[in-house]
Amino acid sequence: MKTLWLVNGQPTGVDPADRGLAYGDGLFETMGAIDGRIRWLDLHFDRLEDGCRRLAIPSPDRNVLEREIAMSCPKKGRAIMKLIVTRGSGPRGYAPPESPTPTRVLAISGWPDYPEARYRDGISMRVCRLRLGENPALAGIKHLSRLEQVLAEIELKGQGVEQGLLLDTREQVVGGTNSNFFAVFGSELTTPSLARCGVRGIMRRAVMEAVPGLDLSINERDLTLEQALDADELFVTNSLFGIWPVATIDSRRLRVGSITRRLMAHFGYGHDA
Repeated sequence: MKTLWLVNGQPTGVDPADRGLAYGDGLFETMGAIDGRIRWLDLHFDRLEDGCRRLAIPSPDRNVLEREIAMSCPKKGRAIMKLIVTRGSGPRGYAPPESPTPTRVLAISGWPDYPEARYRDGISMRVCRLRLGENPALAGIKHLSRLEQVLAEIELKGQGVEQGLLLDTREQVVGGTNSNFFAVFGSELTTPSLARCGVRGIMRRAVMEAVPGLDLSINERDLTLEQALDADELFVTNSLFGIWPVATIDSRRLRVGSITRRLMAHFGYGHDA
């Protein structure tokens, strides 16, 4: 499937003076669509609006976004809808314009071919040498400045793993290169605190909200690598692939456990996911 790009609803290009291009001054959401419907659409919009508020970017109207997505989304099969919102064009320099006119970019592309083995047998991870910088002002939101993740992916080339595991400068676990991280201790789930860095993922939120109804508990706190490796089970989440069990981290082998399987079944991931 050839990617379709729409800028402010039109098949045109982005102004070279756009601040998203110059400074990463914006946000994005990557959404999975099945038969014309996006799962977790309201959660994606919630996060986008929170990010716009925190960056002082006027938030796009939800009705406008819904119309553009509905008009562009394939009605059959699966697709990825990526929405980018920038502060728009401005003069040279970091200082933003007094009255910005945001740019919205919508990209529609084909669905990745996720192997069934990743759901059945789990994935391999490697601890990255790169450490994520701490910045509470940007923590949690999905801003456009992703150079740390780019460097992490370069580091993982040829390593034969599906995800890198990222730590911060305090040696606390943050998450995967494009996923959130969960550790299972008995009937308690622990996910790293993202108060200093990292992205509060949509699937992470869905899991955290579902846990109480499954007779499980959730704990959001700092987590060292050593503590994570002592867990009964580990898994990662992402709004596209859903939930993948973690089978290995570096040379450490881990069990794909029943809690992870329960959560996968609850959300409909696994066979033919």
